Amino acid sequence: MSVKVLVFQHVACEHPGRFRDFMRADGVQWDAVELDEGETIPAFDDYAALMVFGGPMDVWQEEELPWLVAEKAAIRDWMATGKPYLGVCLGHQLLADALGGKVGLMPRPEVGVTDVSLTAAGRESPLFKGLAPTFPTLQWHGAAVLALPPGGVVLAENEHCAIQALQVGERAFGIQYHVELTDATVPEWGVIPEYRCALEAITGADGQALLEAATKERMPVFAAAAERLYRNFKATW
Repeated sequence: MSVKVLVFQHVACEHPGRFRDFMRADGVQWDAVELDEGETIPAFDDYAALMVFGGPMDVWQEEELPWLVAEKAAIRDWMATGKPYLGVCLGHQLLADALGGKVGLMPRPEVGVTDVSLTAAGRESPLFKGLAPTFPTLQWHGAAVLALPPGGVVLAENEHCAIQALQVGERAFGIQYHVELTDATVPEWGVIPEYRCALEAITGADGQALLEAATKERMPVFAAAAERLYRNFKATW
């Protein structure tokens, strides 16, 4: 029987990305729940890990998007099982918010290719084993984790965002940047109005083309980092 991973998605184009290739090669089955489409969260019994990806909404939009309330409750229930969790961008923020941390708007969005550095705790964390102390990342966010949840530890940081990665307990991780990107990621996300506006607020009208070029240039580095992080996370299952 194959290992199964549960995936929470908040918009169709924010999916496991490059992780899909790794899971397919490993014989891992992943089941996506498209929360923004009203899909139901299943029982957790059969799943070895939970991955929660990004989206154009914010964690505090509970009145407009009541499914966020159910998702946060599900994250707390998942954490009570002790099974591994990996949150990316919104999934990182949801982990913090659901467990009592604070998420809010940044003074200025962080969009583009920027370097992130591991903290001392990050260099010791199993999630970042084998990764360089500082590495380039794709960023696309206007909100950030401003305060850790109880028991949380900062694993990575940069000048623009003090909590680029966090860990809660032994096997729950959140990363603010996008590690899962593929060649199609930036073109697909540029179609989403909220993402496009954040990008152009930083770069001007030609930002989409500039970001596509910058990510393409570094894609071999991004791909290697994605596989390393995936392997490290899988080792916690």
